Amino acid sequence: MTTLDAEPGADRSFLFVLGSSRADGNSEILAREAAAHLPAGIPQRWVDLNTLDLPDFQDGRHESAGHEPGEVEQRLLRATLEATDVVIVSPLYWYTLSAQTKRYLDYWSGWLNVPGSDFKQRMAGRRLWGVTVMAHDEHVVADGLVTALHNSAAYMRMRFGGVLLGTASRPGRIRADAQALVRAKTFFENETPPALFAYEKVEAGVTVA
Repeated sequence: MTTLDAEPGADRSFLFVLGSSRADGNSEILAREAAAHLPAGIPQRWVDLNTLDLPDFQDGRHESAGHEPGEVEQRLLRATLEATDVVIVSPLYWYTLSAQTKRYLDYWSGWLNVPGSDFKQRMAGRRLWGVTVMAHDEHVVADGLVTALHNSAAYMRMRFGGVLLGTASRPGRIRADAQALVRAKTFFENETPPALFAYEKVEAGVTVA
């Protein structure tokens, strides 16, 4: 179910952005398992990008008129800004994010230049998470997706909680990945350090893993 309406009054609020091309996909199932273990009372909004009438992103950053969001885009922007925690839920497609998810992140580029939005400043310090399921037992193949999310968080000066990974292909098969379901129970308890680019870690004298 997609809702872009806010639930006021909470110190934390989660926005789950569903980017699969298949409804009720394995990544969504795993994300909902993790969300079920959030403390009671924390608002959750779930947005299925496939249900939004959102056109492909057009880069107008260097146009004098600036970027003017349409109605659906404005609501998505508001939902993003109102969340303390943004969770990108995307299956692994060709070793990276789905097209729907990538388009959502592309819109972040436009929102950087929406007059009065202060998008980058307002997103700084918030938390970015990922949930993805892949048809591969070796999770290292998802490193490209993890890096894309981590570096997006670093650019926005957000905190990064990592990516919850699972293995499945056929619909619903993620329920057979017992280890992923166990990790889901405590996933949102993970530390969320400030995301840094690799070169920033080197400059700060921190060993890069």
